[in-house]
Amino acid sequence: MSQKFWDEKYEVMPETAMRSFQLQQLKSQISRAYESVPFYKQSFDRHGSKPGDLKILQHLANFPFTLKTDIAANYPFGMLAVQLNELVRIHASSGTTGKPSPGFYTQNDLDQWSDCMARGLWAQEVRPDTIFQNANGMGLFTGGLGFHQGALKIGAIIIPTGTGMTERQITLMKDFGATALTCTASYCLTILERAQQIGVDMTTLKLKTGHFGAEPWSEEMRRDIQQRSGMRAYEHYGLTEMMGPGVAFNCENYKLHINEDHIYPEIIDPVTLEPLGEGEKGELVLTALRREGMPLIRYRTRDICAIHRERCACGRTLVVMDKVLGRSDDMIIISGVNVFPSQVESVLMQFDMIEPLYLIRLHKKGHRDSMSVETEAKLDFYQSSPEKLAETERQIAGKLKQIVGINVPVKIVPRETIARSQGKAKRVLDERN
Repeated sequence: MSQKFWDEKYEVMPETAMRSFQLQQLKSQISRAYESVPFYKQSFDRHGSKPGDLKILQHLANFPFTLKTDIAANYPFGMLAVQLNELVRIHASSGTTGKPSPGFYTQNDLDQWSDCMARGLWAQEVRPDTIFQNANGMGLFTGGLGFHQGALKIGAIIIPTGTGMTERQITLMKDFGATALTCTASYCLTILERAQQIGVDMTTLKLKTGHFGAEPWSEEMRRDIQQRSGMRAYEHYGLTEMMGPGVAFNCENYKLHINEDHIYPEIIDPVTLEPLGEGEKGELVLTALRREGMPLIRYRTRDICAIHRERCACGRTLVVMDKVLGRSDDMIIISGVNVFPSQVESVLMQFDMIEPLYLIRLHKKGHRDSMSVETEAKLDFYQSSPEKLAETERQIAGKLKQIVGINVPVKIVPRETIARSQGKAKRVLDERN
């Protein structure tokens, strides 16, 4: 470990060496999956693919995808690639059929995951003297224990508060002098709002860095969090099926680097399923390169972004992914126009008087689908005249039309109308049925 990098060997590995390493790992993982997981043997055979067909990295595109529904159909242990007694932990996320979507971990998987998390946190200024307040859920959700393991590996001082009891979170930050906070970005906003209500200026605390994941959040929200808290707000990207947070992390320049020595990324057209080139926006597909318990091959994340191979100013050569625009299955189609919640958030954050709280309502207008947006304003703005409130609503709606191309009515609702989040925020309410 150098002063700048947690794992310099891989973080600055030349592209040719990384490609060689990835090919070696892919050959091994595809063979393991085929031999150890009945689902993959059946899937590959049905598709006409054999492990030996992988000669170069580009040949991976000839293998079938793995879907979340495949994991659900093989619940609980059908995707397991080792003996049950080799596992040391099981995590899970919400599934598509009411059953959780599991993630299986051997001890080696946990060690690798901890290392990926430490790598990201180290890039985000976490050090052994950091006082690290972990306000993520500490149960089946991978976020809490993922961040805990990474901070523990670095040797930071951890305050495992978990979610909830927001005022107590603030008290503990003050009393113990927390210098780093991790939670979802939406829960951070809840903390900031509560601090303002009880007269605590968050910029006077010792917090230096915030580490957020589990949900898409815009660059505008990052700037708002930084301004209101005094922290530098960093992102972690991940999903339970791959390991949890740790798939990708922000560096000091806010570039989102994929740990591509552990995860091989592709971008595909979500409609044609054909591979897309560097810089083209599409669906992110991931393959686990070292995972023992659950070696997923070509897993469709449904997350929409692009990837770029560039040498970042931070010095890392790890491939960079764009901030996730949204999920293909969260995309709202209104009058033939594709709308992502993150686009709405981006517009709202351009208005200083508006809080980063919103709800998108989907409903029927005659036989046609339509959408509207509800948001809240900062406390003093409610003292404005009704005409001023109405004019602001019109301005926001006008800006939304410029961005998404359709008319979207906007309503500034009374304070605390929109539910506050302690985890992932619910942004869309479908009332069409």
